[in-house]
Amino acid sequence: MKTFRIGGVHPEGNKLSAARPITIAPLPQVAVFPLGQHIGAPAKPIVNKGDKVIVGQMIAEAGGFVSAPIHSSVSGTVLKIDTIVDASGYAKPAIYIQVEDDVWDESIDRSADLVKIEDRPELTDKEIVAKIQNAGIVGMGGACFPTHVKLSPPPGSKIEWVIINAVECEPYLTADHRLMLEHADEILVGVALLMKAVGVHKGYIAIEGNKPDAIDLMTEKAQAYPDIEIVPLKIKYPQGGEKQLIDAVVGRQVPAPPALPANVGAIIQNVGTAFAVYQAVMKNKPLFERVVTVTGKSLAQPSNFMVRMGTPMQQLIDLCGGLPEDTGKVVGGGPMMGKALINTDVPICKGSSGVLVMNDKEARRGQAGPCIRCGKCVTVCPMGLEPYLLANGTVNEMWDLLEANQITSCIECGSCQFTCPSHRPLLDFVRIGKSTVTGIIKSRVQSK
Repeated sequence: MKTFRIGGVHPEGNKLSAARPITIAPLPQVAVFPLGQHIGAPAKPIVNKGDKVIVGQMIAEAGGFVSAPIHSSVSGTVLKIDTIVDASGYAKPAIYIQVEDDVWDESIDRSADLVKIEDRPELTDKEIVAKIQNAGIVGMGGACFPTHVKLSPPPGSKIEWVIINAVECEPYLTADHRLMLEHADEILVGVALLMKAVGVHKGYIAIEGNKPDAIDLMTEKAQAYPDIEIVPLKIKYPQGGEKQLIDAVVGRQVPAPPALPANVGAIIQNVGTAFAVYQAVMKNKPLFERVVTVTGKSLAQPSNFMVRMGTPMQQLIDLCGGLPEDTGKVVGGGPMMGKALINTDVPICKGSSGVLVMNDKEARRGQAGPCIRCGKCVTVCPMGLEPYLLANGTVNEMWDLLEANQITSCIECGSCQFTCPSHRPLLDFVRIGKSTVTGIIKSRVQSK
């Protein structure tokens, strides 16, 4: 099996919910829709207090090209436009909707009938991208980059492949795994649509070797698609990173920022995004629900849910038996790159792949000690950086040093912090330094 060349770690998998089929989560009483569910400009509300809305109706329009509209996942009445503390811990503008019934936009095809790409030969590349844009689809692996922007590469870029990230290398998460097992046909149509949108004739679906059932099923189904190849990969974190995935699948390495995957001929999309593309283009269904893993070692029943956006995470935790007594931390996402929540009223958004309930023993950090110069953080860094140097540079505010040592190339995977025998908070410091240096670079560019 293939894998990427530089660094990487092997956290314990803990795929506790892998055998749990996707179940439909009940509707919330009040759905809350943050306006910044994507990278780029926040969406702009187009509804007001007291307005009646239905499922699939646009409630906020894109705030620019690098932005995405937001659609209601429920039907009811707009209560208010206020703020909500999101998974990042910051108060963000949001639309609150009182749920009253479940009336859907009649243009959405709710049947289970599979619509294949040959059933819609009239679809052009531009029409596919337009439908994706209007449906508000973003990268569903967590980065939340608007999908239509990725499908509009910079001039001069020669795209050769679409690579689907079905790796799901974060410990505990199983949403993508279950999606492949239960919706393989729709995913493959979605991949074919993405390939047609960018005019390529080769697609790859990369799956880590800890999902043999998904590899077997997708390989069988892909026989009907000669241009789509299933690529099993070795189990290694962070294989789901764009640059690591390109290296593993096609053997090319993306240069340091501002270089993009498109610069080496690849466009990466998450497997959940491919499924959403199928639903948007073939079923006229905007992105207003997604699969979410709710899991944890002390949780009574780790599960996978199909969840409407705006549903509070606490509601999903209750469906799994409620918060255990030994809960130490609740994380939005996985344990490596997820962020601890300040409360469980945070709503499910487009990038919400999981809710992890960590017990007190798991959640407790080791006491940080001095750096022992072991070099482990350097060995495991998948970007070939020197995390100890970047962390120390941040502490000492040596911004020129950090820029010269390519801190902006950090993908914030947490491998360095995971492997540090002294329990130093390397990722915490590097995130601060990266954010500061990125701001300095932007200011410098704007002042020219």
